[in-house]
Amino acid sequence: MTGNRRERLPALVTPSADDYTATLPRKRMGSGVLFRDHVGRILIVEPTYKDYWELPGGVVEADESPYEAAVRELTEELGLTVAPGRLLVVDWVPPRTGRTEGVMFVYDGGVLDTARTDAIRLPPQELRSWGWSTLAQAQQRLSPLLARRATAAVEAADDGGTRYLEDGNRVC
Repeated sequence: MTGNRRERLPALVTPSADDYTATLPRKRMGSGVLFRDHVGRILIVEPTYKDYWELPGGVVEADESPYEAAVRELTEELGLTVAPGRLLVVDWVPPRTGRTEGVMFVYDGGVLDTARTDAIRLPPQELRSWGWSTLAQAQQRLSPLLARRATAAVEAADDGGTRYLEDGNRVC
């Protein structure tokens, strides 16, 4: 470990056709971050390639932890260097047409003050805009799945808990 970042190590296992690990299922992973402003609104972003808004975040790359992915995505998407706080949500998402099953994580980004908000810089090829939304407004802009996940993240941030979801629905 160096500081707060884990050093990337070479893969210790190289799967081969006869290797048991090569037969194990693979899952997509993604990480997002819940930010709030001083009045409790949440920050959502509008991708150029989707019809709905999202929490900031994205895909966990090979050999990257979900937490590292959240940090990287915030730098890439918002131009912010942020160390997110605790884990708020884990959401298993079943497969659907064109997508494998996945595991999604949402971390607590805390409250962004005006100086940090003013520093936000979007990559125009990826994000059209961003905005603060009440939870009710966000639920109108997010897909139904992401609306359920964002609601669970807000609830977890408010009560100090962590939520486990399946397809955005609370299991425990």
